[in-house]
Amino acid sequence: MPAKLIKGTEIREQILEEITAEVAQIKEKHGVVPGLVTILVGENPASISYVTLKIKTAHRVGFKEVQDNQPETISEDALLNLIDRYNKDDTIHGILVQLPLPKHIDEKKVLNAIDPDKDVDGFHPVNVGRLMIGGDEVKFPPCTPAGIQEMIVRSGVETSGAEVVVVGRSNIVGKPIANMMLQKGPGANATVTVVHTRTRNMDQHCKRADILIVAAGVPGLVKPEWIKPGACVIDVGVNRVGEKISEKTGKKVAILKGDVDFDAAKEIAGWITPVPGGVGPMTITMLMKNTLKSLKFRLGIA
Repeated sequence: MPAKLIKGTEIREQILEEITAEVAQIKEKHGVVPGLVTILVGENPASISYVTLKIKTAHRVGFKEVQDNQPETISEDALLNLIDRYNKDDTIHGILVQLPLPKHIDEKKVLNAIDPDKDVDGFHPVNVGRLMIGGDEVKFPPCTPAGIQEMIVRSGVETSGAEVVVVGRSNIVGKPIANMMLQKGPGANATVTVVHTRTRNMDQHCKRADILIVAAGVPGLVKPEWIKPGACVIDVGVNRVGEKISEKTGKKVAILKGDVDFDAAKEIAGWITPVPGGVGPMTITMLMKNTLKSLKFRLGIA
């Protein structure tokens, strides 16, 4: 029996509807809405596309959205001063600086300048530390890992006591989702193994997994024989492997594949995410959820 598809597009819609309703309630009771600022430096086409989607989503759920476009020539000091201004702005609850930045700007210095209580991406060292401690200390889990956890929970997959194997050790996905899954609480309480490029017998580790989370950035890395029958497979990989002509638009579009051999894996797994349409739509969704949480923390209602 083919695996159940965990569709991020559908779960995204559920969560955005929940956020929209909660924003309306807070506005009626407290007279305020979440404020999100996105700082875009330069004119990188991919960054513009991504920021445009963030803006559209923020407007949809009723946020105050500020799009602050800066020239590629902006100095590092000027950018740091701009961030400081938004740190002090009480109407702004989330600050995003879209990466990559020009080479003359230190990305680490810029990201660390954001107030941790407005760091809705969850990348500031303070928020990384909060995530490691877990429990009530956590404010803003990184968006992609948070989306993965939501998908697992909302699909009814049992995590307590489960064997979770994470393929990949990036700071953006691998490390944080491993930490989140081993914490105490709903959607966690799992036994976690992280495998990576230096792991011996990676396939043997993957075969044990009740929940297999693959974020390696290597198309087709995980073979069907690596998957435990009935396992939940979360494929985070989005790899461009060529181009094709879209039947709808007649234009060239990228051919995307995940880190898992989807067609073969779906015949073995119990649940599986497609690529595209799986984890991808969840990232911006969780960004909106973190921004709402930031306002709720300020209001003392989180």
